Amino acid sequence: MKKLVCVVALLAVSACAAQPPPPQPEFRTVATVKDIMDSMIDTNADVPWASVATIIDAKGVEYKQPRTDAEWAEVKRSAVQIAESTNLLLVPGRHVAKPGEQAADPTVELAPEEIERLINSDPASWITLAHGLHDEAAAALQAIEVKDAKALMSAGENLDIACENCHLKYWYPNDPQVGQR
Repeated sequence: MKKLVCVVALLAVSACAAQPPPPQPEFRTVATVKDIMDSMIDTNADVPWASVATIIDAKGVEYKQPRTDAEWAEVKRSAVQIAESTNLLLVPGRHVAKPGEQAADPTVELAPEEIERLINSDPASWITLAHGLHDEAAAALQAIEVKDAKALMSAGENLDIACENCHLKYWYPNDPQVGQR
């Protein structure tokens, strides 16, 4: 009887081991990194950055922040899109720009081919920087969830730093004005 139990157990283990792994999704990219930056990350980053501010003018001091549920929901939608866009940046095979596309300002920015070469030569840094942006967007989401304007302002500043860290490494690493920003 023990032999039969052992044989059945071995057959069960063998059957499990013989199962092929589940199919992996095939990513079908349409947008470039530049497209994702222009249409998703840049436009959505403006929302949390502009949502909290201290404005001092001739009329006095105004503290700007989301106040209604609808205003908080708008900021949340943007933060979610930023966070999830960072995953899109990491999809294998995504190019930095379309073939022949030029840098917006070639006197400051590297050519898209050079940026892509830098990314491909050190993918661990690219992943780390994308995850850094994701983490800052997640911090913004936490602040939004509890409707903490001060924490949202801090998260917005950290989003800016995460963006700048990536740009300094890939887009304009040789910009002489970097120290002046």
